[in-house]
Amino acid sequence: MQTGYFDSYSYDTPVKEKLNLTERLRLNNRLYFIYKYAIIVLKSRKQAKIGMYGDKEWEDSSFYIFRLIEKTGGKFHISGMENIAKSPEPVLFIGNHMSTLETMILPGIISPLRRVTFVVKESLVKHPLFGDVMRSRDPIVVGRTDPRKDFEAVMDGGMELLSKGISIIIFPQSTRSLEFRPEDFNSLGVKLAKKAGVKVVPVALKTDFWGNGKIVKELGPIDRHKPIWFKFGEPFPVSGNGKEENQKIIDFIKSSLKEWENNPKNI
Repeated sequence: MQTGYFDSYSYDTPVKEKLNLTERLRLNNRLYFIYKYAIIVLKSRKQAKIGMYGDKEWEDSSFYIFRLIEKTGGKFHISGMENIAKSPEPVLFIGNHMSTLETMILPGIISPLRRVTFVVKESLVKHPLFGDVMRSRDPIVVGRTDPRKDFEAVMDGGMELLSKGISIIIFPQSTRSLEFRPEDFNSLGVKLAKKAGVKVVPVALKTDFWGNGKIVKELGPIDRHKPIWFKFGEPFPVSGNGKEENQKIIDFIKSSLKEWENNPKNI
């Protein structure tokens, strides 16, 4: 069954037993990765500046980065893609936030199946490299300095986008973190889902293949020994005050991370 760029609802990067010289030179090569990544980003930025960066261009650039990661040794393991478009109505994708990788890759997985955008920090829409691209996606922008203003921005902007049939990706943690800390996982996404009457799709991920850079966070080191995991859970509605549902997402992420630690693919 065709699901966007993939042939089924799960995906594992094929493993080659023997690599040719070119493939060996690319493997874990940070300079090659940054060079090719920069070409994709600059092309996307140019398209966005002239108003030619739509959904298809966003999906394509995301998938180009996906393939680039594989060329440099990244191994993807994606499951649960059947849950992305299972609900006929727009949904809230709520997950943990570990690195730049998920911001770049999720559009190529989700957008071919349903229209989607992000809740992003203000610094990203003002970023000299990524700002034009991110603004073209009509995201919900939060400052991360005033919780009340952020709440209003997510509620008002979220209701408007969802009413247009656009789903939303939100990372409730205040920043990217290699360690998942439930106490930092707020219930903003669940509250929006409750107010809008839409379902939540929990997302668990492990993307420490792509580290944070010391000077430019988006250009950190890569480590092919760290497999990349994405898992999409079953959509579910939110009732009551949403406390139980938020805990359900937290438990989904915790159990997935624990499962991946003990998985033989995690080598």
